[in-house]
Amino acid sequence: MSVRISPSILSADFVNLERDLHRISSADLVHVDVMDGHFVPNLTLGLPVVQRIAEVSPLPLDIHLMIDDPDSWAPRYAETGAFSVTFPAEAASDPKALARAIRSAGSRAAVAVKPGTAIEPWLDLLDEIDMILVMTVEPGFGGQSFIDDTMPKLRTAREAVDASGLDVWLEVDGGINDETIVTAVRNGADTIVAGSSVYGRPGTPEPAERIAALRAAAGRVA
Repeated sequence: MSVRISPSILSADFVNLERDLHRISSADLVHVDVMDGHFVPNLTLGLPVVQRIAEVSPLPLDIHLMIDDPDSWAPRYAETGAFSVTFPAEAASDPKALARAIRSAGSRAAVAVKPGTAIEPWLDLLDEIDMILVMTVEPGFGGQSFIDDTMPKLRTAREAVDASGLDVWLEVDGGINDETIVTAVRNGADTIVAGSSVYGRPGTPEPAERIAALRAAAGRVA
């Protein structure tokens, strides 16, 4: 199984965002967290900024919406040319229609589930979606610790996807480092979001080195 790396720019330098986008050009996707200050307590980027990121990014956009009204907004983010748009399971009023609208706008459709949200109801939508994002931290802030208790949920999703024969990716987001990526891949993840472990802090290895290290760790399992 090939493992994709999607660094989160939530940990990037927003003053030098274009520079930091190019620092992760060896990854597969760029993970863009959109938070509205309501669905989660943090506030990050909006549609105009994401549109501009899409114009300068060397990588396809993996947009993760953590917002109250994804039914209205997710298709608009898909229209930026994003590769993938993920909506929160807990906020979507008509998930099937929303997934179809995202796909119609040209993006892959994905659903994210919080650590406390059951996965089973969302497995009935496998033919309508292209990815499930299993949150391995509570959404809203970077730098949190990986929640091991989410792994049974990930295994359940992997079993269902494999049984379906569909091309549905399984992504994890939160607390990823050289050790927890191994846990996630062993339990079925094929797409990995990593923020602080890629961008780090001044004086730590460059993002390209961290991406390579994560790939190597995942490769020992996959």
